[in-house]
Amino acid sequence: MAPQRQWFETDYYKVLGVAPEATEKEITRAYRKLAKQYHPDANPGSEDRFKEISAAYDVLGDPERRKEYDEVRRLGPLQGGFGGAPGQNGSFNFRIDDLGDLFGGLFNRPGRARGQGAPGGGPFGGPRRGQDVEAELHLPFAEAVEGVVTSVNVVTGALCHVCAGSGSKPGSMPVTCPRCGGSGTLNDNQGLFSLAQPCPECRGRGLKVTDPCPSCGGSGTERRQRQVKVRIPAGVADGQRIRVKGRGEPGANGGPGGDLYVVVHVGAHPLFGRKGRNLTLKVPVTFAEAALGADITVPSLGEPVTLRVPPGTPSGKTFRVRGRGVRDGEHSGDLLVTVEVAVPQELTDEQRAAVEALAASDTSSPRDHLQQHLWSHA
Repeated sequence: MAPQRQWFETDYYKVLGVAPEATEKEITRAYRKLAKQYHPDANPGSEDRFKEISAAYDVLGDPERRKEYDEVRRLGPLQGGFGGAPGQNGSFNFRIDDLGDLFGGLFNRPGRARGQGAPGGGPFGGPRRGQDVEAELHLPFAEAVEGVVTSVNVVTGALCHVCAGSGSKPGSMPVTCPRCGGSGTLNDNQGLFSLAQPCPECRGRGLKVTDPCPSCGGSGTERRQRQVKVRIPAGVADGQRIRVKGRGEPGANGGPGGDLYVVVHVGAHPLFGRKGRNLTLKVPVTFAEAALGADITVPSLGEPVTLRVPPGTPSGKTFRVRGRGVRDGEHSGDLLVTVEVAVPQELTDEQRAAVEALAASDTSSPRDHLQQHLWSHA
């Protein structure tokens, strides 16, 4: 992955609250803890913090990216030097492509071999990693909870099916660039500095297409829609990004492909809500069940469960059913059941008489403590 500006500006170790020498397990443990704490479902308004945590784990959670990130942070944007040396009259001669030698090993791009000058072997025509691609996936609630293998449609560049990526019309071949002689670079004297820049005629490839392919216009690539199979883990959260390594834009000149990031959007469930790994459910109960106590049956994502409602349960009381929530790896959340006392809209004569008898026998009021509170502070 090419160095990004935030790599220089953001300390991902600090974001996750771990030391630079932390192990992979420690990084994963810290990420899961923070992701649970700042997930928008459990902590509304924490979307930016959740994205920051996810971005940090995208880098530190991958050993290769973590190595690249550590090296970039160690060197700084330009602290690695240019490989140049003082010239005559105090000037410095260095090549812009020496930056490729400096960062090439960091990002899977080999630097230019010294003395290389064969056609097509210019320093700017070496292997380059493809760009990352992002796609969106909408999942039903149940599939997000259980996990699923599905496909997403992605439009990316691909080698031209007519010229196989050469950029030349079938039957013809690229020729050595006449402007740079196949080196891919042109020297630009700037007085104090002497710069080597990519040849504008061949764009640093060292080769020039004289008879372009009619399908791709000489670029060697074409836009093509393809389906990419994605394994969505159980317990994926709404807005979570799933990385599919190497399935982004293809690399140039033999370079590795970029990555595909799938942003998951989870649909709503008609009964259940979700807070992190916990499922939430509202269940109506009668006044008699709340006052006298009862065993009630409530749904879950699996088999129904029986819940004991103790006598005198107030409306809005939440009960926890262990292990009946969302399973995320080795951990399972809970089912949080909130009971709400249902007030009948209409009463029969017999019911009305019973309620009136209850009201007449109850001389206290649940609002008495409010008046007592006022008196005590008068």
